[in-house]
Amino acid sequence: MKTYRSKKEPASLPSAGSRKKAPTDTHSFFERVYELVRQVPRGRVTTYGALAEASGLKITARMAGWAMYAADRAQPPIPAHRVVNSSGMLSGKDHFATPTLMQELLEQEGVTVKNNKIQAFKTVFWDPSEPEKVKKRSTKRDKGEK
Repeated sequence: MKTYRSKKEPASLPSAGSRKKAPTDTHSFFERVYELVRQVPRGRVTTYGALAEASGLKITARMAGWAMYAADRAQPPIPAHRVVNSSGMLSGKDHFATPTLMQELLEQEGVTVKNNKIQAFKTVFWDPSEPEKVKKRSTKRDKGEK
């Protein structure tokens, strides 16, 4: 016979030591999204979906957006103005101090915005899952010097 817990009985909670952290624990996935946003180069933008995919976690674009909603509290600060929706719209602009601040910050970096949309979006899009080719720095050792 099935029994039901009385309303007066407190639910038993697992002890702090027995609970494993979920891979999408709020702190860890926020930090992973912020880590990726900090890598977006000046003058480039990325999307919530690209951040979600590149995070390596099982999160959605909406969850990446949720992390960006809390970005003003991130330390060190992150360039949240470089994250837009999948069509290049400044969908997060309402979360900045002024309605035009996101656009102003992007334009200072050379990104053209018209009617709240990134112009030439494909050319300024930066995909965090495709690491840019880093030039190998030559050292004295590489040149045969001692």
